[in-house]
Amino acid sequence: MDKLLAIKMFMATVEAQGFSAAGRRLGVATSSVTRLVDALESELGTSLLNRSTRQVSLTEAGVGYYQRARAIVAALAEADASVADRGQEPVGVLRLCLPVEFGRRMIAPHLGRFMARYPSLELDIDLSDRFDDLLDGRYDLSIRLGDPAPSDELVSRTLGTFERWLVASPDYLASHAALEHPAQLSEHACLRFRYSGLGRPWQLRQGDELIEVDVAGPLRCANSDLLREAAVAGSGVSLLADWLVRDDVAAGRLVRLFPGWQANPIAASCNINALYLPNHRWSRRVTAFIEFCESLLRP
Repeated sequence: MDKLLAIKMFMATVEAQGFSAAGRRLGVATSSVTRLVDALESELGTSLLNRSTRQVSLTEAGVGYYQRARAIVAALAEADASVADRGQEPVGVLRLCLPVEFGRRMIAPHLGRFMARYPSLELDIDLSDRFDDLLDGRYDLSIRLGDPAPSDELVSRTLGTFERWLVASPDYLASHAALEHPAQLSEHACLRFRYSGLGRPWQLRQGDELIEVDVAGPLRCANSDLLREAAVAGSGVSLLADWLVRDDVAAGRLVRLFPGWQANPIAASCNINALYLPNHRWSRRVTAFIEFCESLLRP
């Protein structure tokens, strides 16, 4: 008996909910599927499937066996893809983790072009603003904004940079004291991004002049688009990435404050980084997506 083929027949039967449907899916005779699944059960000495005239279902032993078999078959497929991925064209599944708003606004509109360029590549994308641990192998590549790789075991490659803009709505500015110097931000309602650990003062630089402002306000949040919405609604001043608020500034929904100053939370980086494990250094899948992102972020 071909054990791997029998396992695949068993899995197809479970997923198609019947021997005949599994045979049609695999392009083989129903009798071939039945024979191999029977042989697998005989070798294991237990029933994996409950059989009826209408459908099949998993036995208690079958549930555990199916879960482990699926993981094994997926690992074999990934092993095959990792070898093929060393060729000229990327193939297989590329598992990505992208920042929520950056992924939606900066990457998603261009994915159609990327997928058309690499038809043998399948993307599996999660959107998250957390620093997910790549070391567990869940992702092949993660894009992170700001601080570099959180672990020395990861490769960090800078794809581009961005600016942070101070913005507020025209309504907010019309109903509050004039902002004539960045130091006055301490007197205004500031909408702050919540970083891990302690809050970070806003740092502004113009030429040789550097100031740090301890800001406060009615809202702190770890989602930048929520802060953008609150700023558009007139709730206060916020410090946000240029790619997030550029359209709002152009449309007049937000006003950029102190454009002659460079603004950042203290010690925060403005880099856009690609993070991956060292064993993906020569992966065509990873390389292709990195090159794609670099082309999007090129000034």
